[in-house]
Amino acid sequence: MKISAIITLKKDVLDPQGKVIQQTLNGMGFSDVNEVRQGKYFEIDVKEDNQQRAEEVVEDMCKKLLANLVIENYKIIKTQ
Repeated sequence: MKISAIITLKKDVLDPQGKVIQQTLNGMGFSDVNEVRQGKYFEIDVKEDNQQRAEEVVEDMCKKLLANLVIENYKIIKTQ
């Protein structure tokens, strides 16, 4: 079963990559951009038939490896 997760920096954490992307967009004429926050997207195919269990496994992966919980948040965003 495929489970997707997105990892983003917490609101209080500075995002220098997001700031560079925003400045570049503004320089390209996209002047309506107030802020850009960048993150990571994972699509993980786990050997699990139970959707709830598959989500729990990916959540455990986020907590233990994929996200730095001090500065990042994670969210399971979809299941297939």
